[in-house]
Amino acid sequence: MTQMTRIAVLLPAVLVAVSGCATKDWVRDLMGKKEVEIGERMDGLGNQIRTTDANLGETTQIARGAGERADGAVAKAGGAMAKADGAVAKADGAVAKADGAVAKAGGVDSRLTRLWSNRYNQKAVDTVEVYFAFDSADLSDGAQTALVGVVKELQASPTLVVRLGGFTDPKGTRDYNYALAQRRAEAVRRFLVEKGVELSRVQAIGMGPIEDSSTPESKKRRVTVTLMTDSD
Repeated sequence: MTQMTRIAVLLPAVLVAVSGCATKDWVRDLMGKKEVEIGERMDGLGNQIRTTDANLGETTQIARGAGERADGAVAKAGGAMAKADGAVAKADGAVAKADGAVAKAGGVDSRLTRLWSNRYNQKAVDTVEVYFAFDSADLSDGAQTALVGVVKELQASPTLVVRLGGFTDPKGTRDYNYALAQRRAEAVRRFLVEKGVELSRVQAIGMGPIEDSSTPESKKRRVTVTLMTDSD
């Protein structure tokens, strides 16, 4: 009886001890599993971190390339702006030249308009008579001397123009006399031009025969040289 009692008392203790050992083994096994799981998670996290680093590095390279391309684009834009500024400067210069040309053209147009308006309002400032031999259009020495004086006046006054009127005596046919009068006027004009007078400043026309009986015949064979200026 006593022995049974001892067994009854010791059995719970043994069971508790056995149970305690089992619990420790379970805990160890559980901790081992947890360590393995944590390790696997850490490895996965490490892989994710490495992948993230790789992606970050690639993103950094892409961003760096984009930055370099942006810098190149900015440089090109700067060059384009410089070219545009140069083009604007050239355009301004062209506009200034055009304005100057317009101003000059306006001045020329104004002068031409004035000259055209006054083409019938010119006044004579001097008259020289150049005489010819009978039936001749050749300039004598005396005629040439008189015309040299006319050349000097024209050179001294660039605004002057000269009108030449050729005449003949009434002898011969009318048509012949008109042609002879024109040849005499042309002979005078040719002399003036050869001496340096601009052709545009000399007007020559054959007026034909002079019928006035009060004028001596020798005075009818002439060219009347009239220096003209604008009335204003």
